[in-house]
Amino acid sequence: MERRGGMAIRRWGTAVIASAAALTVAVPANAAQATEARSGPTEVSAKGAYLLDNNTNKELWAKAADTKRPMASTTKLMTAVVVLDTRGLELGKKVTVKQSYIDYTARVGGSKADLQKGDKLTVKQLLYGLLLPSGCDAAMALADTFGTGDTTAKRTKSFIAQMNKKASALGMTKSHYDTFDGISEGGQNYTTPRDMAKLARHALGNSTLGTVVKSVDTIQKAPAANGRTRTYYWNNTNRLLGSYSGAIGIKTGTGTAPGRCLVFAAKRDGRTVVGVILNAPKRYPDAKKMLDWAFRSHTKVTWRQLPKGTPQD
Repeated sequence: MERRGGMAIRRWGTAVIASAAALTVAVPANAAQATEARSGPTEVSAKGAYLLDNNTNKELWAKAADTKRPMASTTKLMTAVVVLDTRGLELGKKVTVKQSYIDYTARVGGSKADLQKGDKLTVKQLLYGLLLPSGCDAAMALADTFGTGDTTAKRTKSFIAQMNKKASALGMTKSHYDTFDGISEGGQNYTTPRDMAKLARHALGNSTLGTVVKSVDTIQKAPAANGRTRTYYWNNTNRLLGSYSGAIGIKTGTGTAPGRCLVFAAKRDGRTVVGVILNAPKRYPDAKKMLDWAFRSHTKVTWRQLPKGTPQD
């Protein structure tokens, strides 16, 4: 989770595209090189990484797959999963934005969806605010709504307990959550590449989440406190979308201790590959190398640039 606050974009325009040199995978010259090429992608900068064939649930490649590391805002993927797995969920349920959500995000210096006090957003709209601009304010709104207790503090605490219960149910034995948004004040918010891949595979099984995370941007309208309609413009912080052919998500994360993190997925010819990167100086080139290796391709990429004001998560 990056500790620089971001603003929801208040204008609409075409993102500026910057060219980047395409990375290529060398064609093996002999049998020995071919064997090496099949063993996995080379020069991946991430300290921890994992590739999963989503169709077969088989590991494709791993690097320090079971080492625990902080995961920044990729935490918000679990926040979304807990909400979407709620029995009897009403995606159209209206949630009123509280000043406490805004104050919390300002206090921790988190990226935000720029929610405004008194606005009434649906649960589905808050999921967009959570997963595209990586809004900590949207995360708190959801935790407060779906937690139990008679105060916001108790409700958000109980929601985090639900996150840990879900992790256990999914077999994420080396993961723990102490936050609903990735900003850990207790230092006990961590996962492993293998565990995060389990979460990502489960998440992609939900059609609503799949629709949200593959969106490059969105426009959402909500009733404002003054009786008018407020329009929110949100751009997805995941630069794979709109850049890498077949990319379908999933979530970014950046922080001082976690470094740059990315949970990603791409689909080609009916085959979906899920990837996880934790603490990577070059997360997008890493993701490209990993996906190209998995798909046995040489993809040319022009990286999508984020519009001005988009959180750099």
